[in-house]
Amino acid sequence: MSSTSRRTAAALAAVALAGTLAVGCATGGSTSSGRSLRPAAAAPSASGSDCWRTGTSGDDWDDWDSWGPGMGPGMMSSDDCSWGPGMMGGHYWQRGDGTPVTTLAQARQHADAFADRLDLRVGEVMQFSKNFYAELETPNGNLATEILVDPADGDTGIEYGPAMMWNTDYGMHHRGQTRTRISPDQAQDRAQQWLRDRGTGLTAGEAEAFPGYYTLHTLRSGKINGMLSVNASTGAVWDHTWHGTYIATSEH
Repeated sequence: MSSTSRRTAAALAAVALAGTLAVGCATGGSTSSGRSLRPAAAAPSASGSDCWRTGTSGDDWDDWDSWGPGMGPGMMSSDDCSWGPGMMGGHYWQRGDGTPVTTLAQARQHADAFADRLDLRVGEVMQFSKNFYAELETPNGNLATEILVDPADGDTGIEYGPAMMWNTDYGMHHRGQTRTRISPDQAQDRAQQWLRDRGTGLTAGEAEAFPGYYTLHTLRSGKINGMLSVNASTGAVWDHTWHGTYIATSEH
């Protein structure tokens, strides 16, 4: 699907969502930084189940040809494991200039432009075979959220999955402060057990705390392979299956 078609699909889906989200928006949800109102949602499930659906491969999660307006698992629900490309509209997505992004420096420029809209700054930037990934930080250095930059055209937005659905400050299911029941060490242990149970041969790196969840690198022989996230309240694990092969990292 072309970049224009992808944006059209996202725009139409965002329109379809507008009525539903308006009903769920909490009073006083906007902030001084200009962030938009965010829909209220039920508390996350305490089951700690893994975010995976039978019959859906990892590549399906970010395959735009598999999505359309109003489509996607649980797009209108408060399920913590649900999301769809239509959610990338408004303050969650910024159109690129149509120029391919091939370097970490170029990706950082797009990430900087997006971060400015939220009064945030860019930290680590990573390059994968399918996309560029960046961490956004608050002015005082706390991790705020995660974003992706499309290498095809520079489109930039909040990352699929945990950043969109679990982040309690910048996600679609904004809840403000929620109880953190899981420590960074416990999140790392949970991630390690999840990897071990699936026979991946990978190990879990240090847990980095974002609002409402942790993200960890997965390692093979001590080298970055990918990443996954652990919900800070439920312990649910969400594998970042949409990145492809790890290539390189740029620090601050």
